[in-house]
Amino acid sequence: MGMEVVLGIDIGGTFTKFGLVDKSGNIHFEDEISTVEYATIEQFITAFHQHLINSIEGLEGDFHIQGIGVGAPNGNFYSGSIENPPNLPWKGRIEFVKLMENQFKTPTVVTNDANAAALGEMLFGDARGLSNFIMITLGTGLGSGLVVNGEVVYGHDGFAGELGHVRAVDNGRECGCGKRGCLETYVSATGIKRTVFELLAEENVESDFRKISFSKLKPKLITAMAESGDPIAIKAFERTGFLLGRSLADSVAHISPSKIFLFGGLAKAGHWIISPTKKSMEEHLLPIYRNKIDIVPSALLKKNIAVLGAAALIWKRLDRNGE
Repeated sequence: MGMEVVLGIDIGGTFTKFGLVDKSGNIHFEDEISTVEYATIEQFITAFHQHLINSIEGLEGDFHIQGIGVGAPNGNFYSGSIENPPNLPWKGRIEFVKLMENQFKTPTVVTNDANAAALGEMLFGDARGLSNFIMITLGTGLGSGLVVNGEVVYGHDGFAGELGHVRAVDNGRECGCGKRGCLETYVSATGIKRTVFELLAEENVESDFRKISFSKLKPKLITAMAESGDPIAIKAFERTGFLLGRSLADSVAHISPSKIFLFGGLAKAGHWIISPTKKSMEEHLLPIYRNKIDIVPSALLKKNIAVLGAAALIWKRLDRNGE
């Protein structure tokens, strides 16, 4: 009898990452393939299947894949579809679970990447034992997973919990979704870059940012510049944290979480993002909620939370079905 594992898959705009994960959250093998090289979803799934077979044949040990969990932009847990995904090469409504199960002959579930991250934290991270918390993923955009009474909130249509698209600023920045002023246009890797360049236009202070082009600027560099005392970097984090904290205060009024976890490149900034976010959230909270909620970096910040989260999704389903 070989080792029982699940296949956790994170479909990103450029690469699709995947891993074989056991019930304790150990990743026994991980790899990635290109997302963008395949013109159709069918071609992608066929190529992925072949790649996986070739990879597993070369491994030591005998792995039995019990199921497949997938985190994807606009992945719908209820319908098993990926619907009009931003940043993916395939458009429209993709009947993803059906296509995967036809190819792999294995139970498959899909959800969006931020919900998967929340499940990863719940099964394998610091949200173990917590029934009410929020996961915020700060990547190219802002994703969020809301957990209430131990369950991810999906809403009536599978799309609940899109905090990246609440309005943070009236008539604000244009968002990829077509609206203006969405939170993710300010609070994300892209958002803080836009803030840095906005501040450079507003302020006359000396800053090394003036030598850097927009395309070269990464969140890691903004953190390093804040550490070295650059006034633009420090102010960029303050503005970003102010808007995130204000929006989180609204979310607290809806679901009263005990903790809020931050994940993604921007979360690696640590206290630079957490301190102004916490300060702003406390200022905007109804007094009954004050000083009760921690904002912390994900325990899985250095691990592949997207793959672990996708694996957690299918482990949860298998456990529920008694398999």
